[in-house]
Amino acid sequence: MKAFTYERAQTPAGAAASLASTPGAKLIAGGTNLLDLMKLQVETPTHLIDINRLGLDQIEEASDGGVRIGALVRNTDLAASPRVRRDYAVLARALLAGASGQLRNKATTAGNLLQRTRCPYFYDTTKPCNKRQPGSGCAALGGFDRNLAILATSDQCIATHPSDMAVAMRVLDATVHAVRADGTQRTIPIADFHRAPGSTPDVETALLRDEVITAVTLPPPLGGKHFYRKVRDRASYAFALVSVAAVVQPDGRGRFAYGGLAPKPWRVEAAEQRSGANAIAQATLAGARTSEHNAFKPMLVERTLASVLAEAKG
Repeated sequence: MKAFTYERAQTPAGAAASLASTPGAKLIAGGTNLLDLMKLQVETPTHLIDINRLGLDQIEEASDGGVRIGALVRNTDLAASPRVRRDYAVLARALLAGASGQLRNKATTAGNLLQRTRCPYFYDTTKPCNKRQPGSGCAALGGFDRNLAILATSDQCIATHPSDMAVAMRVLDATVHAVRADGTQRTIPIADFHRAPGSTPDVETALLRDEVITAVTLPPPLGGKHFYRKVRDRASYAFALVSVAAVVQPDGRGRFAYGGLAPKPWRVEAAEQRSGANAIAQATLAGARTSEHNAFKPMLVERTLASVLAEAKG
């Protein structure tokens, strides 16, 4: 791990100002992703800004009947919240599927949204990676890509976004709130927060350089039955091959978001107007590009979705 300087931010705007004015600076809260990347020298920040004392760790009622979740709410606390468990069960289930209890005790809401890909070529500094070193190439293209994306990819990157929580946030239509160094605030719909790689795979979110996430808000409850189904290579502490977050209403209509398929939580709202797992899956996967290693994913999506719909019908 390379040497770095350190400070404790006093306000969210102050953290944003320090982030903007210090080349190579990074925010740190739980550190469950950043510290691992620093040890491998995938990330080499020159300055760390500790935001743990900003007071952004509350779950509060929103004026519209929804919920406001502070950026520093730990995953354990969010999953255990009575309000979340009652009205946003898909979120609680996604969090519990996401990692070990030890990691959930440290990981934060904002950090979960911002975690970087688990593509093995991104972690291997001996291999070219456009996320790690723009313009160097992508070793995953033509490599072993069993866990990698089949949607919204480019000829620069085929990495997936690893978060389970973000998939649930997408199906719930969450909103991300951020503050800039001058104190101005911005809201970003979760649908627009994560970016597809295009020609700049190193730019992963819509956040500006001087913006810090302060909260995530959920709209009023949707009702219906909530599901989070995660298919992985082993039962514990593994990232999704395919995951489905679903909210299904009594009339059979539903919302569906997917993990393990794209560089961002994937949802195709037009596909939700279809009937039956096969039709929904086909519309969701339009334009998918598979390889010999991940050609199973479209069928796995359909079967996982069919399982969720069968359970919803009882």
